[in-house]
This record gives sequence, structure tokens and C-alpha cells, in this order.
Amino acid sequence: MNPSLDDAAFLAAELLARRWLPRQHPKVKRALIDADLWQAVQERLAQVGLRLVDNIHADHVTVALLRPAESAVFGETGLNSHNNIDLPRDAVSLLIVLWSLIVLPKRERQAARAASVESDGQNEMFNIDRPLPTAASVSPVVSYKSLLADFGAQLGKKTRLDVNLKRLANQGFIVHRGDDIVEGPLLDLLLDYDTLAPRILDGALSEVLVRTRAQAQPQDNAPLNESSDD
Repeated sequence: MNPSLDDAAFLAAELLARRWLPRQHPKVKRALIDADLWQAVQERLAQVGLRLVDNIHADHVTVALLRPAESAVFGETGLNSHNNIDLPRDAVSLLIVLWSLIVLPKRERQAARAASVESDGQNEMFNIDRPLPTAASVSPVVSYKSLLADFGAQLGKKTRLDVNLKRLANQGFIVHRGDDIVEGPLLDLLLDYDTLAPRILDGALSEVLVRTRAQAQPQDNAPLNESSDD
């Protein structure tokens, strides 16, 4: 049975009002398994130049502009800018650093743990589909003090770093709690992994990532917590 327009409209409206929703949200969970509802939501959003953004590596879904709508909304000047959410350049640099320190190791852990669970289940009589571990269960925590020590000089020192961390938190990219900086709802949704990952892994941040992985090794070897995902 096709979903009513209200089902799609309500989910689209809630996404627009809240900017993002967790994958475990009842309406989102239904859309993720109901192809008709998913398509209906996409069609409703497309009527106003938007699309639904989902990523199996992330714990949330959100909306973004369709490509044809970007030029109409931002104009050529906006499209040629380094970002379209009015972040200053040092905030964009901080965003890339945090994305590198959080998302890249997180995806490696998700893939490694999913492979480990699959290997453990090879002797089972029936194959069982096992989802990737949730982002919350494997996403690294970045220490504010370490971030300041490693990148403070390049990112404007403490005062400027604090201002930009608040900007990124307000935009939904990170969550900053005391000395801990963790993945926000949009960090792994609105930045293009396929474009950024090769540039970072082969670029200036590669040595920092190697050091971060070495420091996080005990956590990577910890037993996998039982959790459910879509």
C-alpha cells in the first residue's frame, strides 16, 4: 500500500524543523525500510529544492540542497566560496581536522568490527545480516587539550579555537563537552568522504592520523558492545 501524503509530509516537515533526526526515530526507521515512503519523502523535499541525506556510517539523517538549486540559492559567488554556511576559513580548517580525527578512524573501526563479527558467524547454519556498528559505539573522542597543543598555532590559538568550536557545535558538526569533542549529527553526512579521504590520507594530516591511531589502539582492541542498528 502506498503511503499517504501525510506520512511523507510529516517526516519532511520534521526534518526541516529539526535539521536532522536519528536513524532510530520511528518515522526515519520506517522510511529506511519502506521504499515507497522513502521515495515519497524525496519527492516532497525535491519540490522545494532539497533531498534527504542518509549514510549507513552515520547515526542520523538530514536534508541538503539539490545540485540544481544551489546556484539559485547561493549564486555564482556563493558556489565559488570555500563554504556556504558562512564559516571563516580557520573554522573550515578546524572542521577538516576534526573530520579527519573522528570520521576516518570511526569508519575503519566500523568496517573492522563488522568484518570481525561476520568472521565469527561464518560457522553458523544460517547467514544473518549484521549492520555496521553504530557511530556512537566506535566514534573516537578528541581531547580539546591535545587539539590545542597539536593545531592551536595553526588555527588561531585558544581564543580563536574556542570560537570556532562553538560555531561547529552550533552547526551540528561536533558536540563539545568539557575536554571531549565528539562527532555531531552532521559531521559524516555533509562532508564528502570519497573526495576528502584520499586527499587527507595522502596529505599533510597523514602523520597526525598515524599518531592518533597508535594512541587509540587499546580502544580499538576493546570487545564490541552489543548494540542494534538499522
